[in-house]
Amino acid sequence: MTKIFAHRGSKGTHPENTLAAFRHSIELGVDGIELDVHLSKDQELVVIHDETLERTTNGSGFVYEHTLAELKELNASSWFSLYDDVQQIPTLEEVLTLCNHLGFTGIVNIEVKTDQIDYPMIEERLVSLLQQEKTFIPMYSSFNLLTLDRLHKLDPIIKKAWIMEGTDSTIDFANYFQAIDSIHPNFEWVVTAQEELSGFTKSIRPWTVNQESEMWMCFEKKFSGFHTDYPEKALALKQLYVQNQVVTY
Repeated sequence: MTKIFAHRGSKGTHPENTLAAFRHSIELGVDGIELDVHLSKDQELVVIHDETLERTTNGSGFVYEHTLAELKELNASSWFSLYDDVQQIPTLEEVLTLCNHLGFTGIVNIEVKTDQIDYPMIEERLVSLLQQEKTFIPMYSSFNLLTLDRLHKLDPIIKKAWIMEGTDSTIDFANYFQAIDSIHPNFEWVVTAQEELSGFTKSIRPWTVNQESEMWMCFEKKFSGFHTDYPEKALALKQLYVQNQVVTY
């Protein structure tokens, strides 16, 4: 059955990439959470989407220009008008600790944000951290093929996904690129590329799927999963879809 991934925790209802968002999604019962990872000035793995701080915090400048201690002084929920509590930028280790504490057995999709900035040794740091005991299933994803290839060489066991806008040529390449076992394409492209995808042999998990009609299409097409900013809505629709299948068959 198609798995539901909470995009940046629950971006539509909570401050994105915060412990509050991840806790909310896990407690909802999602199949997976998705998060984004950069390196701080002192080489700590921190969870934030943008290369810069302005959009999602009350700080400014590039993430890599600040130490972890400096990043921890910022409020990662200040931009989100529906949420009053202060939320710090979490480290990846803090998010994974939360997953273990909650007994989360789903997938943690770690997007490695190396498509704009080259973070030396980020792949080694990720693989080292993921050696810990865990209740969850880790997955790496990235737009950067070199990053995925490095991760595959360091740890061929953990599954990896190529995030892509999508074209006919990239689909052909993705089928043969051994470092990945899945793709995470833009949903708008997926809608127009049904013929190209019909012969694709790896898992497909589109982003970002927020409308009910889009979610229903993902269920109908039996995609491996999809990423959504509204996991609660997606879970309710998934239950309805399953009930509909039982009635139909």
